[in-house]
Amino acid sequence: MEIKGYTYGWDSHKGMLGTEKSEESIKALAAMGGNWAALAFAVRQEKFCSSRFGFDFRFCNTDREIEKSIKQLKDNGLKVCLKPILNCEDGTWRANITFPEREFPVYDEHGRLKSYWNEWFSCYTAFICHYAEIAEYTGCEILCIGCEMIGTEHKEEYWRDLIAKVREIYHGPLVYNANHGKEDNVSWFDALDYIGTSAYYPVEREGGASADEMTAAWEQPKKNLRRLADKFGKKIIFMEIGCRSARGCAAMPWDFVHVEYPRDEDEQANFYESALRAMWDEPYFAGFFWWDWNTYLLPDDKIPEDKGFGIHGKKAEKLLTEWYTNK
Repeated sequence: MEIKGYTYGWDSHKGMLGTEKSEESIKALAAMGGNWAALAFAVRQEKFCSSRFGFDFRFCNTDREIEKSIKQLKDNGLKVCLKPILNCEDGTWRANITFPEREFPVYDEHGRLKSYWNEWFSCYTAFICHYAEIAEYTGCEILCIGCEMIGTEHKEEYWRDLIAKVREIYHGPLVYNANHGKEDNVSWFDALDYIGTSAYYPVEREGGASADEMTAAWEQPKKNLRRLADKFGKKIIFMEIGCRSARGCAAMPWDFVHVEYPRDEDEQANFYESALRAMWDEPYFAGFFWWDWNTYLLPDDKIPEDKGFGIHGKKAEKLLTEWYTNK
């Protein structure tokens, strides 16, 4: 398996990346024995239906901060997948970004009728191309061009055009991050180098399942993933995968809402072990970017009460270190 990775930086905002505190966290991340990090960060549009968006100087990580973070990751022996993500300020999941097909009664600079779609994709393409320049300049080993953009995935022509423009700038491998169970929506995976997905597959019906029981539940997702890999002739990366340290979260690994669930490190560790067992030796599988490692480490006194996705100081960290170091 080529990618022993983790996602880093998602909880950051302007002023956090590239600092001494962030490097302390990166050193702990690298100590698990992995070889990759996905540097994830957000740019936001106002609403799900906003057709334009841009850089928010109050919130967004600056280019210099991102470049410094890439250097910190590389200096600690990690290859980097740069992962810029578009979010909505109003809290709407990015998968719901979509527009009607209605055209405007005005024309663009190429003489084409303008539409919500071509205006939004014009902004989105510029957004990804901006970070493609940074990925090229800093030597990032993979660039992710989108994450869980389900409402846009049917616009194949726009995505293929975006990919062509990105390849003029960035000369490394490209991946797109689909969502679990929705991978078949992406008809243009052939234009990329990897198939990516957020692998939040439920592996139990209620809390407390063993690692053996969870491993058995991976059989059906594996059949679909193998078929997808064969269809496109590409390896699959779990661009996101994880589970909170709370009882019942392996039944809905994507969950971050149910804060009332009791803390349970075994639930999280069993989910990790099941995914590692299920996928490690699959020939079509390229690897993991687990979700997600804190930009700044939690204080030691906060770890015993934490029910989040992070694994630092928890049973899952020890488990993953054993796999990443010894396999």
